[in-house]
Amino acid sequence: MDMDIDKLTKDTISGGGVLAFLYFDLHAGNKEVLQQLGATMVQRVLAEPGVVYAVGEIDEPMPNNDLLSTSVEVKVLVKGFDVLVRICGNYSPFSVEVLRPDEVKLSPDKVHDILMNVSVNNYDLKKFIIEKVSNKQDLERHKKALEGRLEVSRKLLEKK
Repeated sequence: MDMDIDKLTKDTISGGGVLAFLYFDLHAGNKEVLQQLGATMVQRVLAEPGVVYAVGEIDEPMPNNDLLSTSVEVKVLVKGFDVLVRICGNYSPFSVEVLRPDEVKLSPDKVHDILMNVSVNNYDLKKFIIEKVSNKQDLERHKKALEGRLEVSRKLLEKK
């Protein structure tokens, strides 16, 4: 079994994959909920497109005021650096440790995809915050800015 995992890891990395640890913090009122949250976190990462495998370990919870806090270490093998970046953008680990490869090489197309993914995630977060805290006037102003952004994007595409 370990031999299969080692071969899978080696083959994936030689094809542009990345092996990394992702570290998450979790907080809840009791130990069972923390364990369930940790297991759910690992399952969600595992279900992400481009994830080959993900294995998690939940640390023993410690008291933190009226809550319990813990960390979850997820060892993840992904098909590419762009997958790792997307997962980090979607799940916000408090730390990431790339185990292999020793060096990551990216084509300009991959760099473009990664940067666009970061930009879209950032935009979605800003939009969510604006929609939750803005009044009607601010929302209308944001909508007009978005329409302007779409028009600028269309013009850029026409130039290419």
